[in-house]
Amino acid sequence: MTTTMTTSRSDRVHTPAAPSLARLTGVELRKMTDTRAGVALLSIVLLSIVGLTVALLIAGEPADRSFDDFFQVAQLGVGILLPVLGILAVTSEWSQRTALTTFALEPRRPLIVAAKVAAVAVLVVAVTVVCLALAALLNVVASMTTDASGSWSLGSGLLGRAVVFQLAGVLVGVAFGLVFLSSPLAIVLYYLLPTLWSILTGLISSLEEPARWLDFSSATEPLLEETMAARDWAQLGTSMLVWFVLPLLIGLWRVTRSELK
Repeated sequence: MTTTMTTSRSDRVHTPAAPSLARLTGVELRKMTDTRAGVALLSIVLLSIVGLTVALLIAGEPADRSFDDFFQVAQLGVGILLPVLGILAVTSEWSQRTALTTFALEPRRPLIVAAKVAAVAVLVVAVTVVCLALAALLNVVASMTTDASGSWSLGSGLLGRAVVFQLAGVLVGVAFGLVFLSSPLAIVLYYLLPTLWSILTGLISSLEEPARWLDFSSATEPLLEETMAARDWAQLGTSMLVWFVLPLLIGLWRVTRSELK
């Protein structure tokens, strides 16, 4: 007797599709914002934005109470604190021992790193929108309650340069996190190394010119000023090669070859 076996489409075994970069980015963004550390840090960032802009509203000169100035002041607190979230986006996988689960579910480690970079970029845009909204609100309040002009002008290209300013800091934070895979060490060195470099270049006059090309802090400062000349962009690119690209390559090498325990 011959038995014919037929298999319907519903009985076939389908291999699930690998998650896309967009899906992984959403997962990483959720991981950064639904933990106690992430929520606490974002709350502190928000408080810094409110505190600095309200201080300008109360104590600033009338000429400084404008949409442009409120927005620029808001960037200062964000630029100091937000890179820590970029560091934690990487190092928390090791400090909380979730790397084993993450890389078991998605073994393509460079793709996970790319998703983390994309997630922090999305977060930077979101925080910049918050800064814009708060600056607009305080500009209305200033024009109604003080003798401020209430100007709504925003410096040419300032919005885009503000995003670049915040993104540069957060990306360097991600790179430091990849290199050290330790939250305390990466955070301390993120703030300490540029400071030591600035002190060194201030003490040795022969390093003054190279410092303009390698000092990350001084290279990003013009982004919040009126204009960025071609030389400023070149110095920013050079400093990013040193402080972001090089650590990123070292960190990728370490992450892709590290043994998970």
